Amino acid sequence: MFAFQKFGIAISFLLFSTLSTQGAIAQDAATQDKAKQVWQVLDYLAVDYGAAVQGGLVVSKNEYAEMQEFSENAEKQLASLPKTAASSDLLLKAGKLRKLIANKASADEVASLSRALATQVLQIYPVPLSPSKAPDLGRGSALYQANCASCHGAQGHGDGPLAAQLNPPPIALSGHDRAKERSVFSLQQIISHGVAGTSMPSFAQLSEDDRWAIAFFASTLSYSDADRKTGKAAWASDAAIRGVLPNLSALTQVSEKALSKQLPSTAGPVLAYLRSEPNIVIASDEDSLALAKTKLSESIRALESGDKGNASRLALSAYLDGFEIAEPALAAKNKQLFDDLEKGMGAFRAIVNRGQIDEAKAAEQNLQGLLSQAQDALVNATDDPLATFLGAFAILLREGLEALLVVVAMVAFLKKADRRDVLKYVHAGWVTALAGGGVTWAIATYLVDFSGASREMTEGFSAIFAAVVLLAVGIWMHQKSMAGRWQAYVKEKLSSALNRRSALMLFVLSFVTVYREVFETVLFYAALWTGANGGYMLLGMGAGIVILAIVAVILLRTSARLPISQFFAASSALVAILAFVMVGKGVAALQKVGVFEITPIAFPQIDLLGIYPTMQTVVSQLFILTVIIASVIYNVRSAKK
Repeated sequence: MFAFQKFGIAISFLLFSTLSTQGAIAQDAATQDKAKQVWQVLDYLAVDYGAAVQGGLVVSKNEYAEMQEFSENAEKQLASLPKTAASSDLLLKAGKLRKLIANKASADEVASLSRALATQVLQIYPVPLSPSKAPDLGRGSALYQANCASCHGAQGHGDGPLAAQLNPPPIALSGHDRAKERSVFSLQQIISHGVAGTSMPSFAQLSEDDRWAIAFFASTLSYSDADRKTGKAAWASDAAIRGVLPNLSALTQVSEKALSKQLPSTAGPVLAYLRSEPNIVIASDEDSLALAKTKLSESIRALESGDKGNASRLALSAYLDGFEIAEPALAAKNKQLFDDLEKGMGAFRAIVNRGQIDEAKAAEQNLQGLLSQAQDALVNATDDPLATFLGAFAILLREGLEALLVVVAMVAFLKKADRRDVLKYVHAGWVTALAGGGVTWAIATYLVDFSGASREMTEGFSAIFAAVVLLAVGIWMHQKSMAGRWQAYVKEKLSSALNRRSALMLFVLSFVTVYREVFETVLFYAALWTGANGGYMLLGMGAGIVILAIVAVILLRTSARLPISQFFAASSALVAILAFVMVGKGVAALQKVGVFEITPIAFPQIDLLGIYPTMQTVVSQLFILTVIIASVIYNVRSAKK
């Protein structure tokens, strides 16, 4: 029987592994959602408790009952989060907070403990704290008028047409006393989840970008045009202010009250200006590298405090939320520095996972220096036409060659087998993959920024899938190269063996193999593209396509001249090598997102062959080699018999 009919067990195992990992990711997403809700409740307590209790006396029974309910809710939700070394401390503080509210403690005392607990929750259960791009405040305004003005009022005065019917009444977003207590992130969480026990509903049906847009617009309602004008002047004239709010993440998390500790005289005006024009601080490649540096430092502090789990999460965040965002641009402009950083990030995570504090500190210092070099490289890089052309050319040639070899091998095989009727499935696979690449380009450019995790997961699982399929094909091809009467076999067996299910698998293999490389290429090109260098990038891409086309023609003509037994032998060797390469690259990609551990070993790194100096990648490739060698021995002995 044809090898594709024998893939059931291998592919089922792969799909099971994929689904299991996706389940773990979904579980992480659920944990993040719970952590956000706990943070929201604690932030609400910190801001609103003062309206319920003043001077040890209850001034609003309804609000005080709400505060008591929320403190109990926070304690219950904390208990339901996955257990960590710090869980007992969180619950102890939550219990203390509940007792403070029960004893009608001062607003400052409750707010201080609420905020400290909220900060600790996000340290232990990290969540995305900012939008992936600058929110559109024009759209935020329109969405606010359509969804919020009926309660909160057109200008945020809490005087909408439905306000009088609501108990408790809607918050006046224009009121500065409460507004200065809230960050944009807290507003976004209220919009996302609503507030239990009030008339504030969840707007989870809106997209993430839309909810951020409303939150930013709502955060501007307590400020005047004069505030914004003053803030703009302060931002332009004082470099220290720009250091306090270096990126969008910092802007979304800070409240005016917290910022006033660092900027006593300008906190309000600066936030008025930046919240109105968040594109001023939109995260750039350099900013993401600054975030990576911060996360590395936080990881070391967590490790020193004995919280190895949080240290590991922060180390992974330094890679995914910081370095990974700048990776395409850096790889195109300084490949050696990119390689050093990627290798160093992996080694740092491995050291942290082992809990080796001294080694982690040394590795962190080295990475801080490399990240500074990367920041300089990206800041000082120019859009040199030749560099852009060569970068685009090299990227396409590097990423396209593996996919080309797989597709050419399948096409040549089907022609040799006189099954040209099945070629349409192979061609449909790679054509669909290219079309999918065009869609990916549009999405990555205009709609969303692909996270490092999603990118590496796509690359990792698609590479392992292709490796499994290619290994099975290679074993089958080698088996047939050891037997005689090729023409009889092809005519008598292959026609019945290549059924619809096998043809569909050809389509899937063609699509997955090509799309994996297209996906990678698209993200690199999106990082290279600017209005000034777009033409040179397209020229480089065109040159790469020409070279790949020439290679394809040469391979197809060469294979056509080979006797069929030699063709099968050569093809089996080719696909076995590709399986070896892809499994190494797949495991390496999944190591970056924490699916597999990283255990560094003394071993050379050869990117072209997917060889990396970690125990996991080497073991996976040794396993592939073992299977290949065992199948060759078995095939040779079977042929002799």
